[in-house]
Amino acid sequence: MAVDRERVLTEAAALLARRATTSMDEIARAAGISRATLHRHFAGREALIRALEEHGIERFAQAMDAARLDDGDAAAALRRLVREAEPVAGVLAFLFTENELFESGPVNAGWARLDARLAALFRRGQEEGDFRVDLSTAWLTEAFYGLLGAGAWAAHEGRVARHDLNHSIAELLLGGIRRSMEK
Repeated sequence: MAVDRERVLTEAAALLARRATTSMDEIARAAGISRATLHRHFAGREALIRALEEHGIERFAQAMDAARLDDGDAAAALRRLVREAEPVAGVLAFLFTENELFESGPVNAGWARLDARLAALFRRGQEEGDFRVDLSTAWLTEAFYGLLGAGAWAAHEGRVARHDLNHSIAELLLGGIRRSMEK
């Protein structure tokens, strides 16, 4: 039987996001494979976490591409990005809080590329006069990641209906960053 790498990584991220001390045995069971099979694909916990990082960066970059960030106004592009990023939100929620990725050696350059693309979207919204200029693009980028991660957690735990997630994230974020037209 072939191992579904996507499923293994998704299950690992879901478990690790809830409990950072989840064992490799627990991850293997959740993915429906043996511990030996898991270790054949990922030599240990650090290798699994690094694979999750690569997977998350790649999937989020694909979501950005699919969202066509340069098309239309920035608010519409942001809504598309939230929709496209939802399938990878759980993996990203885990990665955003995984200290091992940011404390043990050089940080993966993929994060900087993602941050730059997201910051460029927020900067465009500011330049178009639609987004507030008193909030830095770095802060807006972090706020996006935070809401995406919190939304993934809430949906996973059943506190928010998954079908409401995209709307909730996009509208809360846009409600906070859009410029008021009142003078």
